[in-house]
Amino acid sequence: MFEALKQTNYYRWLIFGVTALGTFMATLDASIVNVALPVISQKLGAELSVVQWVVSAYLLVISSLLPLFGKVGDMYGRRRVYLSGMVLFAIGSLICGMSNTIWMLVIARIVQAVGASMLMSNAPAIVSTTFPGKDRGRALGMNGTVVALGSLTGPSLGGILVGTLNWQSIFYINIPIAIAAVLFGYAILPADEQQTVKPFDYMGAVLFALAMTSLLLVVSHGQEWGWASPYVYSISLVAFIGFSAFFYHEIHVEYPMIELSLFKNWTLLSGNIAGMLSFMAMFSNNMLLPFYLHTILLLSPTQIGIAITPFPLLLAVTAPASGYLSEKMNPAILTTAGLSLTMGGLLYMSTLDASSTIWHVIISQAVMGIGNGLFQSPNNNSVLSSVPKSKVGLVSGINALVRNVGMVSGVAISVAVFENHKHQILSSIAQPDVSEQIAAFLSAYHASLIVAACFAGIGAMISFNRRGYLEKSPEKD
Repeated sequence: MFEALKQTNYYRWLIFGVTALGTFMATLDASIVNVALPVISQKLGAELSVVQWVVSAYLLVISSLLPLFGKVGDMYGRRRVYLSGMVLFAIGSLICGMSNTIWMLVIARIVQAVGASMLMSNAPAIVSTTFPGKDRGRALGMNGTVVALGSLTGPSLGGILVGTLNWQSIFYINIPIAIAAVLFGYAILPADEQQTVKPFDYMGAVLFALAMTSLLLVVSHGQEWGWASPYVYSISLVAFIGFSAFFYHEIHVEYPMIELSLFKNWTLLSGNIAGMLSFMAMFSNNMLLPFYLHTILLLSPTQIGIAITPFPLLLAVTAPASGYLSEKMNPAILTTAGLSLTMGGLLYMSTLDASSTIWHVIISQAVMGIGNGLFQSPNNNSVLSSVPKSKVGLVSGINALVRNVGMVSGVAISVAVFENHKHQILSSIAQPDVSEQIAAFLSAYHASLIVAACFAGIGAMISFNRRGYLEKSPEKD
């Protein structure tokens, strides 16, 4: 039966469906845990500062391993690495659900994250090589939709599962999906092409993992530890030494893990920088918006969900359309327009105050959803189309890495700007009343949104500056 399917016109969309399952689960599990943290803290008897490692460990491990498994996929076969990652993700999910101590859960999340990094780094590469050049934009647009839906669906789905069942259910739900994905994957995914296996750069992999983990630890926990604390200084030093040693090693080793010469390609470099800035802008808003809706507008959880829904909904509608358009026109035009809309939505948000209504928020979220939908698909298309097929796995891993770094950095910077600005205002008032506290909150919130808008604006300028390059550069299949 499966052999017959391989002869059909829609066979490649079956391949996409298998990879979409892994992409959705890996991105979903980055956010689905957040809503369950208070319950996990209570059930496992752990302080919130310790429970946070359930989230941090997952993000740190994924970010450290994405380029590694992208390279491994290029060398040993993306199908093999992807399906192995699915099995490991299922095993990690099972151990998560069975955990009876907080540190057992953290270790299980690390296992889960290793599998997720294998999925996230190879799924877009499989899609990119499965679809020919003229259809690739549409497929990557759908993949961008899956990433966005996974990231933004997590909190709502997690709340339903924890509320109706228990916290373990957010992990157990992955297991039957992963089993189905493995079975269909073995039957549907095309066999890996024979590759000439070159020596693997183990030293480069270790140095990169050490440096990236140290950097993200500082970015994600710097506000909590204090930016001038010995922890931040010492770990920052480790990150600096680690990256310096990594770059020196990669330049001099014969078969590097990341070929730094790839970044001489302006399409690749500018696309990754713009992509990171887009996620920094998006997650600056996603982090603080619920607090504004709850604290200032006094909305109920249901109303907050309604106010936020236009963002993922319109992103999901726009992303496939922009992917299709990127096959017909220069992608840089779409990416520039998308980030400009995102910037406009954030600037509009920075004008909202205590008298604003839910409709003002809905309008801003709709604009930002369209903007992100316009940006993500063409950007992924141009980046993955700018390198030979033999490098797509590595570049796919790097693309996913900058997305994660953008998420973590956006949250950290927005919180730091918000807390510092609010503290400066309230520190000059001995006993602030309610109106003064609201005014301080709004001023700090607006400052964070303006910084986020600057991220989007810089990304738009970078995207615009690659327009001429893309017009001259043929796609590399």
